[in-house]
Amino acid sequence: MSDPIELRVPAIEVRQGPRRVLYTFAVDGKKLPLFTTVSRIRRGETESLFGYQRPEVLSHIAEIRRYLESPDPLIPNALVVAFNRSVEFHPSSSAEAGYCRMGHLVIPLDPTTSDEQKPGWIVDGQQRLAAIREAAIASFPVCVTAFIAESDSEQREQFILVNSTKPLSKGLIYELLPNTNAVLPKILQRRRYPAQLLSRLNHDLDSPLRTMIETPTNPIGDLPQGIIKDNSILRMLENSLSDGLLYRYRNGEGGGDTDAILIILKRFWSAVADVFKDAWGLPPRRSRLMHGAGVISLGFLMDAIGDRYRGDELPDTDDFRDNLEPLESICRWTEGFWDFGPGVQRKWNEVQNTTKDIQLLANYLLIQYRQLVWNRRPVVVPTT
Repeated sequence: MSDPIELRVPAIEVRQGPRRVLYTFAVDGKKLPLFTTVSRIRRGETESLFGYQRPEVLSHIAEIRRYLESPDPLIPNALVVAFNRSVEFHPSSSAEAGYCRMGHLVIPLDPTTSDEQKPGWIVDGQQRLAAIREAAIASFPVCVTAFIAESDSEQREQFILVNSTKPLSKGLIYELLPNTNAVLPKILQRRRYPAQLLSRLNHDLDSPLRTMIETPTNPIGDLPQGIIKDNSILRMLENSLSDGLLYRYRNGEGGGDTDAILIILKRFWSAVADVFKDAWGLPPRRSRLMHGAGVISLGFLMDAIGDRYRGDELPDTDDFRDNLEPLESICRWTEGFWDFGPGVQRKWNEVQNTTKDIQLLANYLLIQYRQLVWNRRPVVVPTT
């Protein structure tokens, strides 16, 4: 009979209260599958609930894997593992320091054992572990926080507690994005440049939207601060950058000609403020101009106006104003009813920030623009 195999890792034992004990250690993430498994939620024949982990999210794992394979990855968050009683802590001979002491965790290894019999269960970090396992890297040390559980119910309890804490708000993430350079998940990568533009619009001294966009450091409060939701501005910017006026000034690296883009945005929103004075600067509950539906729809209108100016010169504030003024009489930002067509009328404040209502409002503004403005003056064509 061969001698038992074990893994000894330096660890710190931390006592929390009279009963709870945690162990913190570092280990190569590639070795974690040797002694840990993932207990996924499932039901047995009697409908009893087994396990506690959610199924792996393949797209999330792929994002983490790409990051791990980038030049300089960093995962500071510790994985959480629940061990059974086969794992032991051996303190060192040195004296303990208050609530913690140094030593080694001794983890039994048996390459022939089934997943269900492995001594450790992943409580938090399932997708990180899967990404490390699949990544084309030789090794990747990770931090682990572990505890020894008495039962499956204790593991499930800790899983709920760990995963029910409130995540970072999206607004805070978006506000942090402009100051990051790391490889990010695709959705954040796409929003980094729009978030940079949003920050400039919210802070540049010459911006008509200065201090008017709600962010964690500029929350909704006394006017003129924090009137427009950050996500409304981001969606407006993303639409134009992907398929509108601002697309002309993008580059292939996720950025663009920032100076030119900001000139356009500041000119357009200055014209909006001039033309729709009565609706400008009011909170969304009093003005649909400052509401998500209004902001995003006006972004499409900005793109349409830009289609008429394809020469070397960008449309200036007067150009935008001339194109917007004929629409003033048909807009119902603060009172009255929108006349969207036969049998389709909406009270001004019934327009909501939904895809359907945004499309309805944007289509109406674009149709009215083409009827009232488009053929009023010749289109500027590129010079040769």
